[in-house]
Amino acid sequence: MLGDGHINYLLYVYLLFSSYLLQTAYSSSENDAMEKLGVVPDVISKAPAGKLIAKFGANEVNDGNVLTPTQVKNPPKVEWEADPNAYYTLCLTDPDAPSRKDPKFREWLHWLIVNIPGNNVNQGEVLAEFVSSAPPKGSGLHRYVFLVYKQPGKVKFEEQKIGGNTGKNRPKFSIANFAKKHNLGDPVFGNFYQAEWDDYVPKVYEKLKD
Repeated sequence: MLGDGHINYLLYVYLLFSSYLLQTAYSSSENDAMEKLGVVPDVISKAPAGKLIAKFGANEVNDGNVLTPTQVKNPPKVEWEADPNAYYTLCLTDPDAPSRKDPKFREWLHWLIVNIPGNNVNQGEVLAEFVSSAPPKGSGLHRYVFLVYKQPGKVKFEEQKIGGNTGKNRPKFSIANFAKKHNLGDPVFGNFYQAEWDDYVPKVYEKLKD
């Protein structure tokens, strides 16, 4: 008969293995979705191993699911399995500007926060304030990609900060080039959704002064 110590050990091993299997399933799902819908290679060369959790109120981002601009108009709650002693960079980018057929403004930067301690997004340094999804009318579905990079430490970023009421310095962004410039390596967490025009989009354009 097993003692309490053996039972606790077996339970620990079981939970650890279950967590591994769950993470492997998440990674496989994420890889498949990003490759199937072209996030790899349009944005990054390799899908991240971990899955980021992003929720716009009751609407959760999940492997390219379709949400509406109305549903994603406010900044989401974002979480990932962070090392509490590490710093992270979070990005939300659209590779389909102005459309997937003609992505001449690829990528359009929607959100960029750096030096995030753990996954305390509110304590990070905002380089580009959040602008909600605003795909042009008739441009079809756009992919909106969340990526998280684990920084080598706290980094001094020299980029000019971008306010939430401007479209300047957002088109033709490249998160891959940004990561390379700052030695961030490959993304460690990611997720994405798709959206196309609805009647909230003109309100987004009204907020952008230029």
